[in-house]
Amino acid sequence: MKMLLAACATTLALAPAWALAAPHPFNVHDLVMMDRVSDPHLSPDGNRVAFGVRGTDYAANKGVNSIWMLDLGRPDAKPARVTDPKLNATSGRFSPDGRTLYFLAAVKGTSQLWSMPVAGGKPHPVTHLPVDIDNYRIAPGGKSLLFSAQVFEDCKDLACTKERLDGQAKDKATGRIYDRLFVRHWDTWSDHRRSQLFVMPLAGKGEPVLLSRGIDGDVPSKPFGDESEYVYSPDGRTVYFDVRIAGTTEPWSTNFDIYSVPADGSAAPRNLTADNPAWDAYPLPSHDGKTLYYLAMKTPVSESDRFAIMAMDLATGQKHEIDPQWDRSPGGLLLSADGKTLYATADDTGTHPLFAIDIATGAARPILGGGTVAGYDVAGGRIVAARADFKHPADLYAMDAQGGNVAQVTHFNAGRLADIRFGDAQWFTFKGADGDEVQGYVIKPADFVAGRKYPVAFMIHGGPQNQWQDEFHYRWNPEVYAGAGFAVVAINFHGSTGYGQKFTDAISGDWGGAPLEDLKKGWAYALDTFPFLDGNNACALGASYGGYMVYWMAGVWNQPWKCFVDHDGVFDTRMMYYATEELWFEERENGGTQFEHPENYEKFNPLNHVKDWRVPMLVIHGGRDYRIPDTQGLGAFTALQRRGIPSEFLYFPDESHWVQKPQNSVLWHDTVIGWLNKWTSNAAGQ
Repeated sequence: MKMLLAACATTLALAPAWALAAPHPFNVHDLVMMDRVSDPHLSPDGNRVAFGVRGTDYAANKGVNSIWMLDLGRPDAKPARVTDPKLNATSGRFSPDGRTLYFLAAVKGTSQLWSMPVAGGKPHPVTHLPVDIDNYRIAPGGKSLLFSAQVFEDCKDLACTKERLDGQAKDKATGRIYDRLFVRHWDTWSDHRRSQLFVMPLAGKGEPVLLSRGIDGDVPSKPFGDESEYVYSPDGRTVYFDVRIAGTTEPWSTNFDIYSVPADGSAAPRNLTADNPAWDAYPLPSHDGKTLYYLAMKTPVSESDRFAIMAMDLATGQKHEIDPQWDRSPGGLLLSADGKTLYATADDTGTHPLFAIDIATGAARPILGGGTVAGYDVAGGRIVAARADFKHPADLYAMDAQGGNVAQVTHFNAGRLADIRFGDAQWFTFKGADGDEVQGYVIKPADFVAGRKYPVAFMIHGGPQNQWQDEFHYRWNPEVYAGAGFAVVAINFHGSTGYGQKFTDAISGDWGGAPLEDLKKGWAYALDTFPFLDGNNACALGASYGGYMVYWMAGVWNQPWKCFVDHDGVFDTRMMYYATEELWFEERENGGTQFEHPENYEKFNPLNHVKDWRVPMLVIHGGRDYRIPDTQGLGAFTALQRRGIPSEFLYFPDESHWVQKPQNSVLWHDTVIGWLNKWTSNAAGQ
């Protein structure tokens, strides 16, 4: 309890004065100061859970990470922070015997593995490598460390990579030569290092052994891959991992394959899924080591095809699909203790539940839903999951292996939430493009008064293969607008996930077609159904594909709107092809390359309709956004200024496709809501 009280005191010390306000509608200051619970991992017996909590040091403009632990075997137990915030620790994992907790934290500026006794004791670093450990797994026997690190492929050891990096830092010539793509990815320019897989003893010294020898690719994948892309066999003798071989085709390939390699590095990796030219990933061996479960797409050059759950007989190489009748695309897999059930999360009609999938029949059933499950673990007959919804940031929920006896076991933001008023959400369906059923939601303003009309924030999601879902989002949170006095309308148009693969695929080649029709029909349905919506005081806003749609609407559907907000949107589909990094996405969405099919890229190009723009627009872009480079936003702002349309440009030189720094997030929201207030009659915002 003393540790918990100390943690609360530290959190308050990091908070700015406005975070301690009296009861009020939800706002961006509440948003950035919420504790973010994530990454739960159970001890082998299922009696303890280690998890991450990110607090916010607003003055330092950064998140502060700590590992916490909760004894689930004691009903009266409280969560306790077990790492000093100064360590900024992440990735808490238990040893196979449950006696040791491992985590990642810095040692003299590099990310290293640390350990501490679960029973209590001082943490200490286990490794002292010259390069960062990015992610890791402990071997089943507890004697070896499997980890990923970024290295120069021609270096014979890790010290060579460190020496080369130090030499580059001292060199006054800063130019780099590239002879193939990627030259940059997401938010980072390539320095020619690859993420590679290594193994080393946990006790004693010794040079790590490279397991991904001869693999020209990143293990795990960049930019967001983690240890879910590699795993030990139950006996610890084999490692399975997925990778896309880079070569000269990496930016236009999604051909990931699963490889096996001896855990001692005595042989080269062997490709187990070479027969499938599409995406194979997230390997998970059965408890007896005879079967390998994994996820596989069937469509090459696609990142949004349905992931099927596959089973491979490791003795014969024979494969079969477990869940051919389940029209959802699951995430990474975990296995029940009896080996009869697989667990996975998946988008599902505006939610992201945890499912249990019967291996024998392929039948899937939700066992924790009504919101968004962002992470979970299974051990000792128990499941622990991090769940959130519109009005609640993520907290941990525990249940038995069948999904019964669900109980919330953490309440991290209870004090803050007690002083906040949220808007109420209501889901609805209507007939959209092609007569298909389309879903959306409306959220009332936080201080809703029956009989009044309210200005509207019409939100358009990105992806585009994505969905608006019942979640507590830290960038596009509809409750921020509800707290500012706006009603919110959001539509899961054709292309959204969670409604079957046919619905998701419908957007490819039709970016400005059926999705726009869905938005129009959804807007009309909402106005007819919810009398509190003021259709004469509405602004449309979106990011990424949602930003593309805002630019598209500016030329072809601008009549209802008082203003637009566009964040990191695609303004010129032609140049987007040549400026982005992941070309497989552009080629999939437009039926091939721009130079072979220019007409496809011009069909729904917002640039071609600038002459019809008329609505005031706020344009926002990040300087480190290499997915949709900042020249797209600059081009749109130039068009607006040249046309004489009221417009502003908000630029973040240090942000990527997402705005993540706390103070930048506050500036972003204040600017956006200020723009909405300026062009609508929003009494609450005046």
